Amino acid sequence: MTRDKVRAAARNVDTHFERFRSVFGRRETQTHARVYLKGLLSGMRRKTCEAIALHFAEQRDEAPRAEKEVVAMQSFITHGKWPANRAMREVQAAFAEELVPSCARWSIGTVGVLDESGFVKSGSESVGVARQYCGRLGKVENCQVGVFLVGVTPDGTCPLDQQLFLPEAWIKDKKRRRKTQVPKEVTYQSKPEIAAEMIRRTREAGQVKFDWITGDALYGNSGPLRAALEAADQRYVLAVHPNLTAWFVDPGHRTTVTLGTQSRKKHGTWRHPHCCSFEELGKNVAAEAWQAMQLREGTKGPLVYEFARVRVWMPKEKERSQAGWAVFRRSLDRPGEMAYYFSNAGEEATLEELALVISTRWRVEEYFEDAKKHLGMADYETRAWTSWHHHMSLVALAHFIVTLTRRDVQDDVPDFTLHMAVRVLQSVFARHRCTEDDAISIIEYHLRRNQAAHESHRKSWLRKHKRVKAKPLL
Repeated sequence: MTRDKVRAAARNVDTHFERFRSVFGRRETQTHARVYLKGLLSGMRRKTCEAIALHFAEQRDEAPRAEKEVVAMQSFITHGKWPANRAMREVQAAFAEELVPSCARWSIGTVGVLDESGFVKSGSESVGVARQYCGRLGKVENCQVGVFLVGVTPDGTCPLDQQLFLPEAWIKDKKRRRKTQVPKEVTYQSKPEIAAEMIRRTREAGQVKFDWITGDALYGNSGPLRAALEAADQRYVLAVHPNLTAWFVDPGHRTTVTLGTQSRKKHGTWRHPHCCSFEELGKNVAAEAWQAMQLREGTKGPLVYEFARVRVWMPKEKERSQAGWAVFRRSLDRPGEMAYYFSNAGEEATLEELALVISTRWRVEEYFEDAKKHLGMADYETRAWTSWHHHMSLVALAHFIVTLTRRDVQDDVPDFTLHMAVRVLQSVFARHRCTEDDAISIIEYHLRRNQAAHESHRKSWLRKHKRVKAKPLL
C-alpha cells in the first residue's frame, strides 16, 4: 500500500461524490452533504450531526462557527428538501455500473438480500421507537428497526433501499406522527410488506435486476411476500421455520394452506402421508444426498457446511401448489442443528447455486457491522422520519465509496479488506489540527448548549410541579 494509493483514494472520493451532487440541489445543500459524508468517512468516535459540524464545517465569517454550522447541519438532515429515495436511485445506478459487471465471475448473478437491523434508543420520541425485537441484541429492547434491501456481487455489497418500520402504536398516534414528520400516506406495513415494496420500487427504477432474492425466516414464512415474488417471476431462496408444511408429491389442485396445526386439520393435510413439515423432511433425507460445500475461507479456516435438497410443492390457499425446493443446511460439527430454506427455482437450478445464494446472507451482516462500527450508521441523534432516511442514504453512499476503494486497491493488494479501505479514507479525512481558537469555540458552544438545555428542562419541571415547595439542601 503506497502513499500514491492513499492520495488516489482521496481524489476518487471527490470523483464519486460528483456523480451524486445533483441529488442535493442547491450549492449550500451540496456543501453540507459533502461535509456530512466527510464526517461519516472520518475516524471520529461519534458521528452525529453536531460532532460532524463542529469538526469539519468551514467557518464563513467572524461569527461563532459552532451554533451556525450545527443548526445548518441539523436542518440539512431533518428539513432538507433533497429526496432520500432519489439518492438511493442514484446509488442503484452506480451499483449497476460499477459492481454488477463482476457477477460474470459466478453463476448466480446479482443477489438481493432482505434483512432488518435494530437501533437502540433510550427515549420514546424518536420516530418508530418501541419495545420490539432487536436482532443486534437478540432480545426485545426499546429501539427503532429498519428494513434493508442489499445488493451482493463478487466485487462488493451495496445497500439499495431501506425503510423504517413503524409499529402499529405509531400509526394511530397523530401527535407523535406530526412531531416526527411522518408522511400522511405512510400506513402500517409489516416487515415482509415493506420488503416486497422495496423490491418493487427497485425493479421499477429500472437500474438493478435481481437474479435471486434471499432473506431470513421472517421473510420466508410470509406467504404474501413469496406470492409477490412469484407473480413478478422472481427466483428466491428464503429461510423458513421448521414447522412450515409442504407436499413431497405433486398434490395437483388440492387446496391447502401453509402454516399452523389448525389450518392443516381444517384443510385435510393433518397426518396426510404425502405432506409434512420441513423438519420432518430434513430428518428423512438420505445420507448420500448430503454434499459438503465450502462457502468461503473464514478467519479460522474454511467455512464448510453440508447441504441437501428435496423437490416439494408448497401449499397455497385456493391455488395450485407452488413447486420448488426444500433446502437443508447442517454443520459438520453439529449435524443436529439444521437450517431450512424454500426456493421457487425450477429443476434446472443446481444445489451448488442454491447453496451459493444462501451463503450471500453473511455479506449483509458484514455490511451492518461495518456501517455501524466505522461509518456512523447507529450514531444519529435525530428523531424525524425524514432525518432517519436522509442519514441512512448518506451512510449507503459512504459505504459505496468505501467498497469502490477496496475494489480498486485489491488489484494490487488481493488481501485488502473493507476495514483497511475505511482506514485509508479515515487517514484522508483526518481532522485538521485543533488550534486554541478552535478549542475555545467548541468549549463555549458546549457550555451555551448545556446551559440552554438545563434552563429548558428546569422550566418544564417547574410547570409540571407548580405546587411543590422543595427546601434546598445545598
